[in-house]
Amino acid sequence: MLVEAVKEMSTAQLPLAMVGRGEEVSVVRVSGRPALKQHLAEMGFVEGASVKVVSRVNGDVLISVKGSTFALGRALAMHIYTC
Repeated sequence: MLVEAVKEMSTAQLPLAMVGRGEEVSVVRVSGRPALKQHLAEMGFVEGASVKVVSRVNGDVLISVKGSTFALGRALAMHIYTC
């Protein structure tokens, strides 16, 4: 039972808006309408991409992905799920 709980915790998904400053995570999935998913994919937010949170202010995040740095509002960052 404990092993199952640990496995579940290791696969827990967290929206990018909730990731702490300085943490590096991987994109698990992107939610939203097809146009939003396409826009985020073009920015580098694809499954498996490594993302580092550079700064956070009131839920908005400054992140680094694939050599680029972006500022995302909280609403947009809530569509990007990480682990």
